[in-house]
Amino acid sequence: MSFNALIVNKDDDGKTHAEVTQITEDQLPEAEVTVAVEYSTVNYKDGLCIGPGGGLVRNYPHVPGIDFAGTVETSSDARYKPGDKVVLTGWRVGEAHWGGYAQKARVKADWLVPLPEGLDTRKAMAVGTAGFTAMLAVMALEDHGIKKGPVLVTGAAGGVGSVATAILANLGYEVAAVTGRPETEDYLKSLGASRIVARDEINETVKRPLEGETWGGCVDAVGGAMLARVLGQMEYGASVAAVGLAGGASLPATVIPFLLRGVNLLGIDSVMQPYDNRLRAWERVAKDLPMEKLEAMVQPAGLSDLPQLGADILKGQVKGRVVVDVNA
Repeated sequence: MSFNALIVNKDDDGKTHAEVTQITEDQLPEAEVTVAVEYSTVNYKDGLCIGPGGGLVRNYPHVPGIDFAGTVETSSDARYKPGDKVVLTGWRVGEAHWGGYAQKARVKADWLVPLPEGLDTRKAMAVGTAGFTAMLAVMALEDHGIKKGPVLVTGAAGGVGSVATAILANLGYEVAAVTGRPETEDYLKSLGASRIVARDEINETVKRPLEGETWGGCVDAVGGAMLARVLGQMEYGASVAAVGLAGGASLPATVIPFLLRGVNLLGIDSVMQPYDNRLRAWERVAKDLPMEKLEAMVQPAGLSDLPQLGADILKGQVKGRVVVDVNA
């Protein structure tokens, strides 16, 4: 029996083309668990995998989609049985392994997490890799101790930044949200940001390695010059959780903030995160992310919308969270 999938092919000239087409279950890769996918989402990596590939996709034809949530149909692994609700993020699914932009997916049991109480499959994909990463970042800041100043969130109108803003505000922290898009100010305040910082105020490197101690913690989705600047503005002993590189992969910084202020730079990886911490993060999401604010971030979509959304997210034109109903 055939079902819909977004298939990306590459032509002889190296150009990729994505379209929704019908495939059959025997075309899915070998693995232990077959899932009837209900929802997926759109991340920056998805934009690369739908479009140019970005070095992430090695083999074509390919089914992108680095996240999905759905119901187990068949499983040869005792941990999962038909009818179980599951969520998947990371493990290079949607890159090296066929992903969630299809009505069925077959994956390794080790890659799945049971859907925690308080979340359904749609809400789980409103969270997705972006929200999961935001929760990991908040947990890392908590583990190292958030100081008294406001918590800065850079790239705050994006997927990771939006969820981080909502979680931190819900936990009672004062949140300062950095954005380069003035039109997102009301949106960020609705998520709980108490202060808006214009990107231009904080985007340039300065010659001084240390500035005034301003921020009690930071979730940084930008990297580059902005991260370098922020490191010099952290309170003594405060931490920055680095989750992205929208502003570039280089870090034009000095070691002075680390040596003179004991600042911590915490790297957040969501792809290969161990199972126990995944479970902990998803349970925290169900408890600490206000779902009514999550709903305000959601942009609904179907499989046929993905080629355009993939292009849009690479241009920074997607706000909040896209939830893809693969059966729409």
